[in-house]
Amino acid sequence: MRFAAVLAAVAALALSCAPASGAEATVTLSMEHSRFGPARLHFSAGDTVRFVVHNSDPIDHELIIGDQVVQDFHEKGTEEHHGDKPGEVSVPAGETVETTYTFREPGRLFFACHLPGHYDFGMRGTISVEG
Repeated sequence: MRFAAVLAAVAALALSCAPASGAEATVTLSMEHSRFGPARLHFSAGDTVRFVVHNSDPIDHELIIGDQVVQDFHEKGTEEHHGDKPGEVSVPAGETVETTYTFREPGRLFFACHLPGHYDFGMRGTISVEG
């Protein structure tokens, strides 16, 4: 009986720690073998997410979050270094960096690396934003 009470308390604590819509959360993204892990993310509209991005590859990468228009723009080439805009950050080889992004409305967004050839190689992922 005591075990059941402890289990119920742990479950209640876990539920109280889960981010609600509009909450702040932290997500760790890995960059390894020119791939993102995980490659699919899910959030709610209004969520603000701190992305901790670790690049374990021996080459530089970047993280660009946005819709298809943003991805197409960056695939054609833009700034050499990112970090001034939310959801856009350069990640040097072997380093960990952070960026924050607020998901304002429901829909589908993408995240990708647009250094030459990386996007075509498959260095991209999807973000589902629920209403």
